[in-house]
Amino acid sequence: MSTNIRSVGYEAAERILELEFTSGSIYRYFDVPESEYEALMTAPSKGRYLNKNIKDCYQYVQVK
Repeated sequence: MSTNIRSVGYEAAERILELEFTSGSIYRYFDVPESEYEALMTAPSKGRYLNKNIKDCYQYVQVK
């Protein structure tokens, strides 16, 4: 998947993106459009895409 990202989940009805990192941390991002999720999944570097387009652009909580 990525060097730092272990798994990615997306709930389209709720527009929630959830990322699990290799460190064990889990983050949940809110109000993320499905197009953003699709772009993340097809990005050559998911980590770079996350940092540039999601990380500071959407509200999030650390779940774990």
